[in-house]
Amino acid sequence: MATIAIVGAGPGLGAAVARRFGREGHAIALIARDAAKLDDLASQLRSEGFEARGYAASVLDADALENALARAAADLGPISVLQYSPLPSRTYLEPVLDLTPELAIEALRFSAIGLIHAVRAVLPAMREARAGSIILINGGTSVKARAGFAGTSVAFPSESAYGEMLHDALADEGIGVSQLVIPGAIPKLNLDNGIDDVAERIWELHTTPGDFRTMLIPLEDGRE
Repeated sequence: MATIAIVGAGPGLGAAVARRFGREGHAIALIARDAAKLDDLASQLRSEGFEARGYAASVLDADALENALARAAADLGPISVLQYSPLPSRTYLEPVLDLTPELAIEALRFSAIGLIHAVRAVLPAMREARAGSIILINGGTSVKARAGFAGTSVAFPSESAYGEMLHDALADEGIGVSQLVIPGAIPKLNLDNGIDDVAERIWELHTTPGDFRTMLIPLEDGRE
């Protein structure tokens, strides 16, 4: 059975993506910090007929993150899709004049370094199978810095650069690497089907690999 690991899973986008991939027969590994919330979401998904399990880990804890992905693969099968979409801390959305070196380092660990650890945990199996998808979900500061969102303006571009390099390096191995940029809060984007439209776009990125970056809506139409 194909398995999707959703890093940063929650009741919004993570749940919508889980259902979209679950309908296509994927097992679902939910990874986030709060074990109780993960268990609730996994239980709800199982009640709907999906194979889902939760694995508690923070992306700031490299060992915990890698162990969670390893346990998910052992329980559900090799991870064929990795979605990296942890929700940034509000402290990363502070003005640039308040940005400290310590906060910048934490934001980089959250976005770029966490992604590197996650990729290194799942990539060997993908390369052996010569198939798989790695999908990054980022806000608008990944492509345009904003002085009021200093942490993500520093960290998201680093995450993007790593993802784009992977896209180029793995292009001939059957592994798609892509980024979906969501420039604003999803409920405010006036999508016809709301969050389900975003989940559908992520499914399309998995099934139809192409350019590295996809904008959900034009950057100027968003608010972040």
